[in-house]
Amino acid sequence: MHVVAWILPSMRRVVATFVNTILEWLSANASMLAWGVGIFVVSLGLTAVLLRAFVVRLEPDYFVISREELRRRRADTSSAGRIAKNVAGVLLIVAGLVMLVLPGQGVLTVLIGLLLTDFPGKRSVEKRIVQRPQILALLNRMRAKQGKQPLRVE
Repeated sequence: MHVVAWILPSMRRVVATFVNTILEWLSANASMLAWGVGIFVVSLGLTAVLLRAFVVRLEPDYFVISREELRRRRADTSSAGRIAKNVAGVLLIVAGLVMLVLPGQGVLTVLIGLLLTDFPGKRSVEKRIVQRPQILALLNRMRAKQGKQPLRVE
């Protein structure tokens, strides 16, 4: 009983010191915290808009057609367009990786970057991600709101 009586007051002091330290840091760094929240909100909105735009633009059979058919359909894309798309994708991947440790939607930004870039094995990575039931359901809900047919994966 004496041990409990001794531990509780010391734990209260430790918790009170910890909370006071956090509150002092927050008040001393209010502008940095405001910037972090602002970056988080802007990146969340931008990510949501970009993800919806990319998902809606995909053809319903994108994940079931062959690579050759996909190349044939996209043969009209210029080299400059493909380079710009890959550069944008790499920039989004880097930004997403930075946002994993800083405020922002890191994982979603990396996924959008992966959708934009061309690399070996990309289709198999995309298929593995999209074949998850929760992800496919989310993507198809986005498409349905825009009047698009659901994605087919098998």
